[in-house]
Amino acid sequence: MTDDRRPASPSGAAACPAPPGGAPHRLAPGGAGRAAADALLRAAGAVVPVLLPGDVPAVAVTRHEVLREVLTHPEVAKNACHFTALHDGTVPPGWPLTTFATVDGMTTADGDDHRRLRGLVAKAFTARRVAALRPRVAELTAARLDGLPAAAAADGTVELRRHFAYPLPMAVICELLGVDAALRDRLHELSNLIVGTAEGAQAAHREIIAVLTQVAEARRAEPGDDLTSALLAAQEEDGDRLSAGELVGTLLLMIIAGHETTLNLITNAVRALCTDRGQLELVRDGRATWDDVVEETLRHDSPVAHFPFRYPVRDLEIGGTLVPRGTPMLASYSAAGRDPEAYGPDADRFDVARRPAARHLSFGHGPHYCLGAPLARLEATVALEALFARYPALDLAVPDAELPPHRSFIGNSTHVLPVRLSG
Repeated sequence: MTDDRRPASPSGAAACPAPPGGAPHRLAPGGAGRAAADALLRAAGAVVPVLLPGDVPAVAVTRHEVLREVLTHPEVAKNACHFTALHDGTVPPGWPLTTFATVDGMTTADGDDHRRLRGLVAKAFTARRVAALRPRVAELTAARLDGLPAAAAADGTVELRRHFAYPLPMAVICELLGVDAALRDRLHELSNLIVGTAEGAQAAHREIIAVLTQVAEARRAEPGDDLTSALLAAQEEDGDRLSAGELVGTLLLMIIAGHETTLNLITNAVRALCTDRGQLELVRDGRATWDDVVEETLRHDSPVAHFPFRYPVRDLEIGGTLVPRGTPMLASYSAAGRDPEAYGPDADRFDVARRPAARHLSFGHGPHYCLGAPLARLEATVALEALFARYPALDLAVPDAELPPHRSFIGNSTHVLPVRLSG
């Protein structure tokens, strides 16, 4: 990857946002035909001009090696002070992606600020602490499985996303943070609106900030053995370490990332295994493991499609395209996960026995690598193994092609997952 301040480089870099061969790709909530849309983006280049909701220009980084470099590039920042359109009046009022640009926390911090915030949270996600959560995750999983027959509709179908894939990770992250169980459904509804990037996202952001502020105050009044209480203690020991905004922003990040990603991961894995039962047999025969299922799902059908935002701090030539300073950049994980240059000509095929030379990027790479990745992996492996052990004939209740997409270009999954427990 090389840098260049000029409109075009001697190596032939195309100036951005002028798209190669036509108008920028328009990204809108919906996600229908995700694999086909991702293939079109990859074919257009490693760095592709796109239009975000509100006709805000951006670029999507679509290929594995270029994305890997961007995620660690020293002159690509996360702080929205570098987001030119956010400050020059280009971004329209009420823009639904504002939360992702301006939330106060790790995902919008760089350098020392990022290291400080990450360090405060990292203690909750050490390998030892995550491993210690396994019995509780197994207990919560068993309880959800016990309740599935009662959740069946009159025709015998169970909406697995609603009754299993969602409540498990939400219960785990809320217990970890010390969030009252009565708040879980509303927090899920609000995070769905934010991730959906549609009308109402800003109102949802305001409400979820208010709810999480109440959570913090409740834990301040009655500290417990939870991460929110630990963050408050750090704040009180040294007020400069964690501001009130950073505290609530950190809780917001953990609520959304702590359940939305795992919800999509479990949903996508069940869908893939039911669609190609030969892959399930590989696991049952011992030729692959549940860890393999999780890793291949992360690669093949990343829970996150396009994650906002990063910004070049100066004009940069990236992947053969000149990206002007301050242009918002999307990490297109679902596109990069099926990059044939990284995963071979059969990159579109779900194969739990795959042993790729390239490690997928679905949890990121570099300084902003997802802190919750070990917990998401634990929850997904425990959930999938227990689900198919309890209901070995479980199958989709509708053809895979009829499953409606989740309404988000950030999250990547189906909106519902109707199944029959007995096949």
